[in-house]
Parts: sequence; C-alpha cells; structure tokens
Amino acid sequence: MDRPIRVGITHGDINGIGYEVILKMLGDERMLEICTPVVYGSAKIAAFYRKLLDLPAVPFVQAQDGSCIADGQNNIINVVPEDTKVEPGVSSQTAGQAAFASLQRAVKDLQEGFIDVLVTSPINKHNIQGPEFQFPGHTEYLEATIGDGNKALMMLCNEDLRVALVTTHLPLKDVAPAITKEAIMEKLRILSRSLCRDFGIEAPRIAVLSLNPHAGEDGMLGTEENDIIIPAIKEARDQWILAFGPYASDGLFGAGRFVKFDALLAMYHDQGLTPFKALAMDTGVNFTAGLPYVRTSPDHGTGYDITGQGEASPDSLRSAVYMAIDIWRTRRNEDECRRRPLRKQYHAKGNDNVKLDLSKED
Repeated sequence: MDRPIRVGITHGDINGIGYEVILKMLGDERMLEICTPVVYGSAKIAAFYRKLLDLPAVPFVQAQDGSCIADGQNNIINVVPEDTKVEPGVSSQTAGQAAFASLQRAVKDLQEGFIDVLVTSPINKHNIQGPEFQFPGHTEYLEATIGDGNKALMMLCNEDLRVALVTTHLPLKDVAPAITKEAIMEKLRILSRSLCRDFGIEAPRIAVLSLNPHAGEDGMLGTEENDIIIPAIKEARDQWILAFGPYASDGLFGAGRFVKFDALLAMYHDQGLTPFKALAMDTGVNFTAGLPYVRTSPDHGTGYDITGQGEASPDSLRSAVYMAIDIWRTRRNEDECRRRPLRKQYHAKGNDNVKLDLSKED
C-alpha cells in the first residue's frame, strides 16, 4: 500500500470526553508520522471543545466523504447537523443519535476501503439505542454489521495482559446459564487464532478462569467447573489449543501468575475487566477479535463526571490507535507469508533419491 494507513476515529458520545481525548491526541503532530487520522464527527463541536478546554488548535481538513480524505493530514468528516446541541456531562437522545451517525458512517467507509482500521470513542449504551442500534454495545453491533458470519470476541489488552470474555454485557443473574461447553470452546478457538494472527504469538498459552469462588472447591461451591469448564479445556487441548485451568480469578491475579500466560479467558464481564482496569486503566485497549476488520477502542467510558474539566487522559485512545495499526500490519504480514505457500512434494517411502520436477507450478 503506497499511502499511509488511515485510522477512522468515531467521536462517540458528544457530551462525554471523546472530543477532549481526540484533540489532545491529535495535538501531538507525531501522530501524522505513522497514520492519517480521520475523525467522524463535527468540526463545529470539535471547535466548541477546543475553546471550552483552552486546547491548542488542531488543523483539520474537512473531507466531504471518504473519497476525499487527505493523506498526511488530520481529517474530519461532518456526520451530524450543524445545529446539534452539545451539553457536556449530560446523557441525551441527541448525543446518542450523533454517536450512532458517526459509527454508521465510519463502518460504511471501513467496508468500502476508504479507511483501514476503526477506533471507536466511548458511547452511552442507553442513549444510543434506536431503530438501527438495538445492541448491548459496539462489539455486538460490529459482529452483526461487518462480521460476515464470524463471531466477535471482546478482548481487553495492553502490552502485558490480554483478557477475553465468554459473556459480555449480561446481567449477572444470566451469566451461569450462558456458560456452556460450546460457548467456551467457541471463544477459545477465536482467542487462540487471534493471538496467532493479530499478535504474532506462536502456540499461545491461555488461562481459563473459573466461574465459582475457589474454582468451585471440587463441587462444594458450584458444579460448573467439573461439568462444563474442565471438559471444555480438555476438548480444547485435544484440538491443540493450549488452554489451562480453571483458575480462581483472585488467586491468579493476586499472586501475579497471570504473567505466565499470553491471554486469559474470563467467564463474565467484571470478573475479567475489574482486575484488568485496576492494572491497566490508562493504557488499556478494547479490541474486537474474530472479525475481518480491525476495531479497537479506549477502555474507559464516556466520563460524564469530568467532561469539560480538562482532566481526561488521551493515553488509552493513543494506545488504541497504536494497537489497531500494529494488528493491521501483523495481519498483512501473515497474509503475505501465506499468499503463495510452497507446493507440498511427496515421494514413496524408502525412495529418498527420487528426483522431483519443481519446474511446474500449480
């Protein structure tokens, strides 16, 4: 590819910290040395937050659509009406509509090849709901719209830790019924493949967390480990997936044993994300594995409580951009390596000196 990699960035909830962290990140001109940022949002709202927060001006090229993106520049594509009302720190239907408009346009441009990867700013999962968005979050929406039949896997990552989830945005009372051998196997397959394809890890080691305290205490505190999780781990090992466990989450994190694994598979949202965010809040990235397109996101929320106060850090968003670029390049390199594999040559056992005709191609 002759042009710089293009990173599409949605503005998320316009009443949250999305614009603050975007402007702070793009205020560092070195970002243009590694990619072409394309913000799907509003030049007017960006100017509002720049003035409110007294931030240095970020020069934007206002592209009419994806076909007009200027490489080597900060681009912004206006996707919301000029009179869109901004209310910092307030959840509103208008903010939800603006968030969806940004996401919808960015996904369209991703599918059409105008941008190479997608980085999504935080949304409010309640106010974004509407006729075209009836999903618990980004992960489920992207699986339905750009998954091409593939299943998505929510994975939180930084340089030292990767945590994936069997169940994502479920009420706690619904978690246990959703933990099945089939669900665990599906996630283990996606996770193992992603660690190889997206992160370049050969033979990745995966720790599987238990559902119950103390890994069920051999059935005293729950039977899911013996009946479901351990059989899933055994089946995974039969399929050459290096899965281990189940491990109690408190012990694995408390003793620091998670560093011995390339990734962890947690049974439910808070089991995996609470320790992850305690360890990696400023640099954590939400990556949607399993899809044909690369999508990342900062691991924080809308930050209504600090919106407009200048306190939001752009570190997680910056890490999300870096990770999206790294994963895109790793996938490209793997595809290039596998583009024309050598044709296998077979000869009869004991006939080691047979001459093979390598002049013919398939």
